[in-house]
Amino acid sequence: MTNPTRIRATVRDGITEVRARLSHVMETGMRKNAAGALIPAHFITDLTVFNNDRVVLSAQFGPSVSANPYLVFKFRGGAPGERVRVSWTDNLGESRNDEVAIA
Repeated sequence: MTNPTRIRATVRDGITEVRARLSHVMETGMRKNAAGALIPAHFITDLTVFNNDRVVLSAQFGPSVSANPYLVFKFRGGAPGERVRVSWTDNLGESRNDEVAIA
């Protein structure tokens, strides 16, 4: 089980800024462990961010993204108290959904 995604969302002058740290190992499949065996690939492939039910960000990741990715982006709209939800799926079929109220 992965740790929760840390999300902060604030709105100012009609623009909502979202900061999110996704807790994930993001293994490329190219590194070797101490015994010299390859560590299997394990990385986020799809990420979607919603404001209530509206998609405000959709992205596809690959193995070159660093561990525990940190995202910062802005979108028009959003109001204090509305929800921002971050949802991701990785190449092994694991997924996670976390949300926060906009401050």
